[in-house]
Amino acid sequence: MMTFTIALRNIFRQKRRSVLTISTMVGGFVLAAISIAWSDGTYSNVINMFTRNQLGHIQIHHHDYLERRSIHKTIDSVRAVVSALDTLNGIQAWTPRVYAAGLASVDDNSSAARIIGIDPESEGRATRFDRKITDGSTMAAEPSHQAVLGNGLATRLEAKVGDSLVIVSQAADGSIANDIYEIVGIASSGDRMTDQTSLYLHITDAQQLFVLGDRIHEIAVIANDLDYVDDLTENIQTALNSATLDAASWKEFAHSFYIAMKADQQGAWIMLFVIMLVVAVGVLNTVLMTVLERRREYGVLRAIGTAPKQVFTLVILEVMIMAVMSLAIGAGLAYLANYALSIHGIDMPQAFTYGGVEFTTMYTEINLRSFYLPALAVALSAAIVAIVPATRAAHIEPAKAMRLH
Repeated sequence: MMTFTIALRNIFRQKRRSVLTISTMVGGFVLAAISIAWSDGTYSNVINMFTRNQLGHIQIHHHDYLERRSIHKTIDSVRAVVSALDTLNGIQAWTPRVYAAGLASVDDNSSAARIIGIDPESEGRATRFDRKITDGSTMAAEPSHQAVLGNGLATRLEAKVGDSLVIVSQAADGSIANDIYEIVGIASSGDRMTDQTSLYLHITDAQQLFVLGDRIHEIAVIANDLDYVDDLTENIQTALNSATLDAASWKEFAHSFYIAMKADQQGAWIMLFVIMLVVAVGVLNTVLMTVLERRREYGVLRAIGTAPKQVFTLVILEVMIMAVMSLAIGAGLAYLANYALSIHGIDMPQAFTYGGVEFTTMYTEINLRSFYLPALAVALSAAIVAIVPATRAAHIEPAKAMRLH
């Protein structure tokens, strides 16, 4: 207790130097906290937006559908899969889909199209499909030979709401699939490439067109919490209990994005290391100067019987008390900064799209990781760099040090 009291008093003997040291550590903590929160918030926002907008957090397919997509690789036991999903907790919504390719024509204009069969009601709950309609309306809840076009495809076909759309393709049984549909809406997903080819039909109409019966190609699942997607994926796979079906999280069907994200997060660790290096250099400079200026004081302590271990502890305590003070101040400032950025965000100089969503503003995320990692880094760097000056102070020769003025 006595050592702690002396260490605390020593900090305020050189107020300016102590304030500068604490400010260095506070600055390092705040920068590191914002950096981590920025990285986590950015990716959480991107992942949530593109998964909730179109892809889903989890997808269920035929076991090798993602490797090579084919109209023949279907989910046959749809009712069994749905029953299994209904028994699980953590699922916010799910929606079935059918995928195929074909030629779409309006009057004399034709274009290749990616035909997506959806259930309007469940798709609305899962991915807010009804909110993507920019002209007209979404298709009816019951199959009514209605179609919704992506705005890019509509432009290429010079199509408008109310026009008749002809689709020609090949059905699953090898026959020619062709029929006429009424265009009831134009949709914008926010992804220009997707909208240039997307053509949406009621899932029942799509099944009839491609002679699929009750079979589908995909069930997209939206989880309640992004953090539990991996566990939920495992639970779904277990509940399916099927050798022909696979449940895949977004990390698998958006694997290229996941790899890029992990690589970028590795870069965040380098930034954190640089920030902590600056903090360490600042602390080391202060502690070394303190030890040099107080050699006579340490010599007196040694002369009256203070053990080297106690002198060492005294110097370390001084540094750690300043570190604790800086962490308390830094945590408050970091929270305020991250809170403001989590609400208002920072506008990107140039918008980008992924998974059907345009991103113009990035936000931070207030989480425990963005506080305890900087706290550990600041405390450890301060403690480590204080070891050398503390060791030097502990081994000062009393007689030689007391002759200094």
